[in-house]
Amino acid sequence: MNLKHLFDRKPDSYSVHYEEQQAASVFADHLLTLLPPPGSCPVVFAFIGTDRSTGDSLGPLVGTLLEEKKVTAFHMYGTLENPVHAVNLTEKLALIEKEHEHPFIVGADACLGRLKSVGHIQIGKGPVKPGAGVNKQLPAVGEAHITGIVNVSGFMEFFVLQNTRLHLVMSMARVIADGIAKASIRYSASALLQQSLSQSDQDLKRQAAMYAKQLFKKDIES
Repeated sequence: MNLKHLFDRKPDSYSVHYEEQQAASVFADHLLTLLPPPGSCPVVFAFIGTDRSTGDSLGPLVGTLLEEKKVTAFHMYGTLENPVHAVNLTEKLALIEKEHEHPFIVGADACLGRLKSVGHIQIGKGPVKPGAGVNKQLPAVGEAHITGIVNVSGFMEFFVLQNTRLHLVMSMARVIADGIAKASIRYSASALLQQSLSQSDQDLKRQAAMYAKQLFKKDIES
C-alpha cells in the first residue's frame, strides 16, 4: 500500500453529488486526505442533528448506519437513539474532550443551500457550524467538516427543514456512511502497515545488535 498516495493532500474542500458514480469511494478518498496520520491521535466523528426534523436527521442517520456497520477505526457520537443536537451539543463536546486525548474531530451536519447544490455532500477543512442555517448560536465543531445540502435556503428555513424529503436525506446518509466505512478500512490497514514496518525496523535493529555482539565476542577470543 502506498501511504504517500493514500494521504496526498487535495484541495481544502470538495463536493460530490450523492447520485454520482462511485460517490462513496470519491468521498472516502477526500476524507482520508483530511485525517491525521494513523495512530497519531483518536479520530472522532460528531454527527449533529435530530430525528424530530426530516432535514435535520442526516447526521444521526449516518451515525446509526455506521453503528450497524460496526466501524471500529473511528469513534462515533450522534445516532437516532442518542442524537447530538442543539440542546446537548456543548455537553457532548465536553464529553468527547474528556474521553479522548487530543481528538481530531470531524463535525457532520445537514445544511441548506442553493437549489442547484441540493444533494451535494461537502467535505473539507475547518469546523462545521451547526444551527447557522436557522440562526442559532451554537459552538463550531471539528477540525474538519462534512455537510449535506438537503434543501433550499433563503426563506422559512425551519419550515423547509421540517418538510425535506426523507428519501433524499436517507440516500445522502447512505453515501456518507459508506464513504466513512470505506475510509475506515483503508485507515486501519495503513495503521497496521505502519505498525508492521515499525516492528520490522525494531527487529532489524535487534538482529544488527546481536550480530555486532557476536562479532565483538569473536574479536576478543581471537
